[in-house]
Amino acid sequence: MNDARLQGYVSAGPISVRWDLMTSVVVVGSGFTGFECARQLARKIRRHSKDGASVDISIISPVDYMLYTPLLPDVAGGLVDARFVAIPLANALRGVQAIRGRVDEVDFDGRTVTYTDPEERVRSIAWDRLVLTPGSVTRLFDIPGLAEHARGLKSTAEALYLRDHVLEQLELADVDDDAGRAEARRTVVVVGASYSGTELAVQLRALADSAAKQMGFDPSEVKFVLLDLAEQVMPEVGEKLGAAAQRVLSARGIDVRLGVTLAEVHAEHVVLSDDSLIRTHTVAWVTGVTGAPLIEKLGLPTERGRLKVTTELQVPGHPDVFGAGDAAAVPDVTQPGKITPPTAQHATRQGKVLARNVAASLGYGKAKAYKHRNMGLVVDLGPRNAVANPLNVQLAGFPAKVVTRAYHIYAIPRFVNRWAVSLAYLTDVFFDRSVVSFGLSTQEDARFSTSEGIPMPKPD
Repeated sequence: MNDARLQGYVSAGPISVRWDLMTSVVVVGSGFTGFECARQLARKIRRHSKDGASVDISIISPVDYMLYTPLLPDVAGGLVDARFVAIPLANALRGVQAIRGRVDEVDFDGRTVTYTDPEERVRSIAWDRLVLTPGSVTRLFDIPGLAEHARGLKSTAEALYLRDHVLEQLELADVDDDAGRAEARRTVVVVGASYSGTELAVQLRALADSAAKQMGFDPSEVKFVLLDLAEQVMPEVGEKLGAAAQRVLSARGIDVRLGVTLAEVHAEHVVLSDDSLIRTHTVAWVTGVTGAPLIEKLGLPTERGRLKVTTELQVPGHPDVFGAGDAAAVPDVTQPGKITPPTAQHATRQGKVLARNVAASLGYGKAKAYKHRNMGLVVDLGPRNAVANPLNVQLAGFPAKVVTRAYHIYAIPRFVNRWAVSLAYLTDVFFDRSVVSFGLSTQEDARFSTSEGIPMPKPD
């Protein structure tokens, strides 16, 4: 049989043979949704193990951790260590086999998944239930030079590169004998005034301020430009909080330009859509995401580049295949006709519903439709500032800062990581940020294409 694993044993003395059907569940992707699904499903199966439940759960991912992406701006800004935003699968997913690999193909008839491991070996694994949660990648546009000269914020490699690159440029500017080039090195362009791009801009601003203090130059010499085609900063939080956020950005010396984006990107300057030119050596592209490339290869119906699924998170026509998270077009039952946005809040809750519905398909419990109640957003705006709307209560300034940091500490799914992030927050209150460029992530490591999977091994 290709849809189950047979296990047997022979006892000593008179022969007694027992055969058990081992059901195989394969989860693709270790982001918020896949991680939470695997964790909750393993717990459910353990509870039913006394009833004879025999389920083998595997999770396939290019990395061996779940990345808490909302804190990547903090990593880029030198506030939080990259280790603290990575939740190790081996430690957090008891009873789940973690497999390193990039999934390349899915055979729905043969019920197998083909993946490439870190040594570029092609392997396959059989499944009885398949959970597709490959996540998303940075959404790029056909802008000349964008892929070559800009960098995103979807991985620790990208966050670390931005941190090191900004510090390196400030150090080089300090000794550059060309005034125009020195100014370009001290200019940072961030594209995307949603919450991720806004948080990145203010965290890099805080890092630059620490660098100015420790290196002995005027912090106002470092220019930050935040671009977006939208009519306001962070439309997700509403007009009032968006205006509050823009006031904080202006107070921090960040030049916000709305209704404009990049037209061209070059090594030492960018051209904007209004034909203006900015000399810069640092461009961060944080404008949104699209479904992982795997989705396009499946041959299944999609909506806006995301896999179509039902409200029960099943793929139509494939009752044993499930999907959710950033890569899936999950219907928003609270807003008929719309799909849920790709946020960590949705992803985590969909993971829990996935676990419940996969277990129900195996005969344990009942399935349910995914229905989400919006709990609001929290946006960190650097030292002593934030905006938040928990349960539609609009907050700004220090109260929002407390709520924002408390939420992140609560949401990180591992006590050790919560503890480490809490200490990082406390340290930031009393001490300057470290101004050190380690060079752990190279320009090649931080390319957009590299963040989609496993990079090719380097030659000896």
